[in-house]
Amino acid sequence: MTRPIEPNSNRPVRRLPAPRGLVVLNAVLLAALVGVSVVPHAGAQNQPNRARGEYTLVGGEISGGNSNAIYVLDAANREMIALLYEPSRRLIQGVGYRDLATDLVIDTQR
Repeated sequence: MTRPIEPNSNRPVRRLPAPRGLVVLNAVLLAALVGVSVVPHAGAQNQPNRARGEYTLVGGEISGGNSNAIYVLDAANREMIALLYEPSRRLIQGVGYRDLATDLVIDTQR
């Protein structure tokens, strides 16, 4: 059974040492937070006139191949990309890009 601590005891209060590992970890996390907030945005994020995308996904075949592709259409920005899944490497790879805005331009020399 423990004895209750007397309020007017003359014994010095023993302090626990500061855990240095936690202090160092907090300093590293603070430095990482400052570093992330100072780094500029990626190039795609710095386009002020780019509209927020409206995406549609369509599955289909690739001509001349035996595999299927995923076509991603961004209707707001008039862009389309084709993605191919490689099951052996478990990787999705971009195989094509098309700017639909340039396709819609009428050729006046025709």
